Amino acid sequence: MRPFSYNTAAELFPAAIRKKKRAGFAYRRFGTAAEAVRFAIEELPADSLNGAYLQVEEARFDQSGIRSLYESEAFPLPRRPRPAASTDDKADAA
Repeated sequence: MRPFSYNTAAELFPAAIRKKKRAGFAYRRFGTAAEAVRFAIEELPADSLNGAYLQVEEARFDQSGIRSLYESEAFPLPRRPRPAASTDDKADAA
């Protein structure tokens, strides 16, 4: 198996959201797999990511595969910072 290239064009197919009358995110093509992975994790609503898949050349990645690509040390783009726990939460625990 070839190593994964984040610089390859990619297609993202979000899952359809059946609960909503209006369509959510539709198929989208990206210039690089890195952009597609970041969009899927940071921008797609959770219900669209669940059931979505990413197509990069002949390889397909489901939700857990997309998340693994995002969390990989090889991921080339900056990630959105995770929210820090507030000091109020720490005070409540004491």
